[in-house]
Parts: sequence; C-alpha cells; structure tokens
Amino acid sequence: MADRTLTQVSSERLDLGEFGHTLTVAFATVKVVVAHNRYREAIPSGENVIVDTEIEQLRAAGLQVVPFQRSSDSIGSLSAARKALLPISPIYGAEAQQALERLIAVERPDVLHLHNPYPLLSPWVIRTAHQHGVPVIQTVHNYRQVCSSGLYFRDGHNCRDCRGKLLGWPAIRNRCYRGSAAQSAIMATTLAVHRPTWRSVDRYIALTDKIAAHLADYGIPADRIVIKPNGLPDPGRPEPLGEGFLYGARLSPEKGLGLLLDAWRRHPEGALGPLRIAGDGELRHLAERAAAERSDITYLGPLDRAGMTAARRAAAVVVAVPTWEDVLPTVILEAMAAGRAVLGTAVGGVPYLIGNGPDAAGWLAAPDPAALAAALPAARDGAAAAAAASRERYLRHFHPDVLTRRLIEVYAATIADAQRTER
Repeated sequence: MADRTLTQVSSERLDLGEFGHTLTVAFATVKVVVAHNRYREAIPSGENVIVDTEIEQLRAAGLQVVPFQRSSDSIGSLSAARKALLPISPIYGAEAQQALERLIAVERPDVLHLHNPYPLLSPWVIRTAHQHGVPVIQTVHNYRQVCSSGLYFRDGHNCRDCRGKLLGWPAIRNRCYRGSAAQSAIMATTLAVHRPTWRSVDRYIALTDKIAAHLADYGIPADRIVIKPNGLPDPGRPEPLGEGFLYGARLSPEKGLGLLLDAWRRHPEGALGPLRIAGDGELRHLAERAAAERSDITYLGPLDRAGMTAARRAAAVVVAVPTWEDVLPTVILEAMAAGRAVLGTAVGGVPYLIGNGPDAAGWLAAPDPAALAAALPAARDGAAAAAAASRERYLRHFHPDVLTRRLIEVYAATIADAQRTER
C-alpha cells in the first residue's frame, strides 16, 4: 500500500465497488472470530502458517481477533468418552458447538471467519454462528465441499468421480479419506449433510480463479465469491542467490517427487547443479534412493521452518511440481517472498502464482517428465533474472499489506450486508 499504514486503513471510508456500496467504519471496534482446526504440527502445514499470518496482520491493522481453534494433535489426549464421539465430529462436533456458543455470548463478534473445520470443529459452526446472528466467511483451501480427501486426486491421478452426486459413494468404494472405507463413509455423509450448510455461507474467499469456478460449479452465486489469494510476511531484502534447486514438500504422490526425479534423471549427473530434497512422507524412500544413486541429489530430511529458510537461501530455484490441482502452494509464496525463482507445473493455482510474461516469477511446465526435463536447463540458466521478477511479483500481488486491506474490505461488505438484512 502506498503512503498509508494498515492502522490508517482500519478506520476510513472504504470504497467497496465490487460489492456495490461504500462503508464508513472504525475497524478498531470490529471483532472477528477466526475458526480453524489446525493440522498436525509434525507435518508442515501451509494452511496453519496462513491462518497465523492473517491473525497477526489483522491485529496489526487494528481489528480485534478472537481465535477459535482446535488441533488435530490433541486427539491422542482426549478422554475415552470424547474419543468415542470422534467418528461423528466432522458432522456435528458437540463440544465445539457448545464452546462456540459460549464464546459468541461473551465476545459478541461481528463476523466469523472459518478456515478448516475438520475433524474437530465441523461445518456445524456455520449453523451455530448463524443461530446467534453472526455472518460467516470461509476461505476455501481445498475441494472438500465435494471431495472427501479435498484433493480431487486418488491413486496417482486426478479424480472428480464424486462431483454432482448426492452421496460420494466413489469415495467410500475407493477409501479416499485416510485409506478407510468407514472414515470415508463418514466424510461422504458429512458432505451430503452439510450441502445446505455450505450454501448458507455469507461470503466465500476463493484463493484463485479455479477455486472460484469450483464454488460456482457447487452452486454458490457469483456475488458471494471473492478472489483473494494468501500472503506471507515479508522476510525483507532477499539474500544473494545460492545454487541449484530446492524441492520442499510432503513426500506424497500428488506433490510430484516421482515426476521431478524422472525428469532429473534425463540429464547427466551434475549437469544441472545440485538438487536438494526436503520433507517426509510415504515416498521418502524415493528421495533416499535418489540421493544414494547420484552425487548431485541430497536428501535433507524433514525440516522445520528455520531449516526450510536456510535451505531456500542456499538455492537459486525452488521447484514446486504437484500433479494434483494444488490450490495455492505456500512453498511458491515463500520462494517469491525470498526472491527465488520458481519452476512449477501448470496445474491448479500454480500458474496463478507464477504468472506469465516478463514479470513471471519463473517457469511453467506440463506435469510430465519430458516437459519438466526440458524446463530444468532454462531454470538453471535464468535463475538470476527470474529471481528479481519473483520478488517484485510478491510485493505487488501477495504482500500482506495488499492482501490484508483486501480482507478488511471483505469483512466490511459482509458485515454491512448482514446489518442491512437485519433492518
């Protein structure tokens, strides 16, 4: 934002042209409940990072933020009685609803902003908020309105078998949720039960145009969908470029490790410089085997946030090559903020992030080994020029100052609409 701070933006007349009106509001008086079921900390979650970042930025802008969060890490310590109710918690989650009712009674929030509701919150929090007159916004991080796994991906390929079905029986047959037919049945039932719940959300935040299209296909009216990507804190002036490539992701089939290794092996050993692989998961053995076979590949193992920052600093290009319709890979945002070029596959939200033309943050390749192999030398040779463009693209489109103002505008419009409806 030019010439203004976020605190100044928190109390001013906002021109909400997209929503058809203007609004004068002092946002220091606005209270937002941010609801999120945190993913397990042992597996790095970009969504957890995004939620934490948004809370920090909203508070810096002067809003009152009340977190309403549960963590999947807590499941192991639940009482026997609570564990017995876990199978139905995605559908209802009694403890969460009672806790949310108490919080609303005490805090009297103006809006509830929901991220991930599974498994401990349940989409029922939307109904609970509405019962108490609180409008609801949801940021859509995946495809779980329709798909039990949330990925539109199974058995190594993209899958939309459950689209348009009242009950996602293909998810049950294919054990799409946690590899369990029973848990998949519960999740498919949850999605069927909560179809009206999801359609009652006051406003959706779609991270990309593809998510907006997904919501429209689900039946959400266009005037209730806003496109606003995630952003990350500015780490400051980029460090000098390192060398070679960094791949950092969960080592699972949809993240493209096998694709990358296939493409890499099409070049002579050492021709592309070093490739460092960070992460953990079911395909860890592929990373370990590749590192044992070739001197230009190093497996770093799972890294915490500080470790990933150091690995990114040591690289010239960050590789993000999902084969599923990845919504908005945080690893790309982190690379752009750090002034590192990105080589990505042309799927999901990756093209939206990287862009095209002279201000692109890097290169796109089709998700097949030959196309990716052809793009690797271009990325090696053009890393310095693309790195500068990557940083500039982050500052213009994904910096928190830009995106926090956008989020404040969404809150303003949603609160104003709810107030008009009450009158």
